[in-house]
Amino acid sequence: MDILKTLAEEFNIKQIYIKNLVRLLDEGNTIPFIARYRKELTGEMEDKTIREISNRLTYLRNLEARKEEVIRLIEEQGKLTEELKEEILRSSTLQWVEDLYRPFRPKRRTRATLAKERGLEGLSEILLKENLDENGLLEAAKGFVDEEREVNSVEVALAGAMDIIAEMVSDDAEFRRIIKERIDKRGIIVVEAVDPEESSVYEMYYDYKEPIRTIANHRILAINRGEREKKLRVSISADAEALIGEIKTKVIRDNNSACSQYLEKAIEDGFKRLLFPSIEREIRRDLTERAEEEAIKIFAMNLEPLLMQPPIRGKMVMGIDPGFRTGCKVAVIDETGKYLDSTVVYPTTPQNQIEATKEELKRLISKYDIDIIAIGNGTASRETELVVAETIAELDRKVAYTIVNEAGASIYSASELGIEEFPDLDVTIRGAISIGRRLQDPLAELVKIDPKHIGVGQYQHDLNQSKLDETLKGVVEDCVNRVGVDLNTASVSLLKYVSGISARVAKNIVSTREEKGKFKNRQELLKVKGLGPKTFKQCAGFLRIADGDNPLDNTAVHPESYAIASKLMELDYRKMDLDQLAEELEVGKPTLLDIIQELEKPGRDPRDEMPKPILRQDVLGIDDLKVDMVLSGVVRNVVDFGAFIDIGVEVDGLVHISQISQKYIEHPSEILKIGDIVSVKIIDINKDKGRISLSMKEL
Repeated sequence: MDILKTLAEEFNIKQIYIKNLVRLLDEGNTIPFIARYRKELTGEMEDKTIREISNRLTYLRNLEARKEEVIRLIEEQGKLTEELKEEILRSSTLQWVEDLYRPFRPKRRTRATLAKERGLEGLSEILLKENLDENGLLEAAKGFVDEEREVNSVEVALAGAMDIIAEMVSDDAEFRRIIKERIDKRGIIVVEAVDPEESSVYEMYYDYKEPIRTIANHRILAINRGEREKKLRVSISADAEALIGEIKTKVIRDNNSACSQYLEKAIEDGFKRLLFPSIEREIRRDLTERAEEEAIKIFAMNLEPLLMQPPIRGKMVMGIDPGFRTGCKVAVIDETGKYLDSTVVYPTTPQNQIEATKEELKRLISKYDIDIIAIGNGTASRETELVVAETIAELDRKVAYTIVNEAGASIYSASELGIEEFPDLDVTIRGAISIGRRLQDPLAELVKIDPKHIGVGQYQHDLNQSKLDETLKGVVEDCVNRVGVDLNTASVSLLKYVSGISARVAKNIVSTREEKGKFKNRQELLKVKGLGPKTFKQCAGFLRIADGDNPLDNTAVHPESYAIASKLMELDYRKMDLDQLAEELEVGKPTLLDIIQELEKPGRDPRDEMPKPILRQDVLGIDDLKVDMVLSGVVRNVVDFGAFIDIGVEVDGLVHISQISQKYIEHPSEILKIGDIVSVKIIDINKDKGRISLSMKEL
């Protein structure tokens, strides 16, 4: 297989760009570095595309390695034919390579291997190739009776021969392909309750059937979870007789002798005992992998806009981590995120100390001149919001509040990092600080938490954790490097996501900063232990130094392009032809445009272009809502079947996929992403179940 050609065709990208990208990856360059500073070599590929190609490259290389290994293993058995070798080399999937290798793979002791050990392979060949009448077949079978090998009768011999044929049918790659294709097209997923009388969240699946080809990914994951929790039984239904008949036609052909009767029995046994259960497991695995890949993709898609939410700069913030029995934890942080003060108030049940809470909040607001209150969206959030809104209404100064996604805050609070940052504070207060900081700089705070705990996906705990971790880490890495990092203020948590920087080097950067003071220029990075020229090349352009020796150090211009940037500043480049200018400066046009953009907007933060969070001063209850009311809301989560919108009441409303757009869309992500501010119309309110149905179609 020509891997470069295959990648070029699959991604519809010129082969020269694929070749350059593969070389850059093999040289150890990071994806953020390639995407930002090697645009000319890759045709300006985005980081997401580079990651997809990199993953596909790994798969194809593993495929080629496995082909070579399988060919070697079969050749060592002396069973490799030229036709088989060619079929293996033509294989485009690992599964097909494994199917071709299946008949030759060493097996545990099966009925077929036992029959072969007893010398019955020859009799199976007779059944397959000869046209014998009953007497002729019995006579032939007698020749295989051998009491020393525990073949005591003709019946035992024929049974052993049929076991060999049954396994042959199950192992045949072509049969497996055909049967799998048929079941994929016409098979049915059948789901039943283990205990129909038991109430559970899986009741909609207690008597459920759906074609394999149409079942949605989120239903696959739900059914799998129900099966793991022993609430559901899952199977695949298919037209077994038709499938068996198809195999019989190919195996028996025009054999109408006594041999065909035994062949039919062997084929039926092989299908029911071996082939169908194996294909069923394979299809279930494929469905699960497909669903997991989609769920991981959705998680990654949701995580990016959450990380890229615009920071709220220069504001005094009060963070509130709501709670019932243990009260609401309150923390005050200054404009830079520095912790100033904290307390605990009890505005919710069972204490209901509403007036005392208002007085304490007013005291802190006045003392620290609070601008914004950030309320976590977890337990007791809406009850706390109501008290905060009432407090704000009683003030004689302008204060706003907003709801902040608090997923993972408790994990950070109890983590080593949380303890290291605030060793003298209670774990609950650390959570309130984290909530406040998420408003000031979401990216800098969220990188302190394992991405899968941020909670913007579906069924994340059921997914392949290594794949999920790898994908989400890539999203965080791309976001951090797209924004850039202040070298003199960044935490270890943030620095370790910078291109080329390991966790160890990140710690060394912070240690160097603490020991020797602020970095004055990027070149001083080379004095950090473990950070050599190769790492410097990968990371330097993503690290910013404000008020340093060189103004270019506060831009995304890479040090390798400083000479070009300096020449550019001496020219009246706005009046010059860009192509001519690029040629004169001996630089690619994409890099030239990036340098110009940085010179015109030094220190530019791409997050500033994103919609700001909705800041509120009052609150609505579900009783205040009416059908046809139009409200503004924030997209909190995007899933397969729709999107959840925070419209400022106790529960998020759901815009079903059918209500998102006038035109047909396959997935809500085509229109919406987390953090989007949208207008929605209420189309239904179910107060008993606390559900609000929304629509965007007419808006």
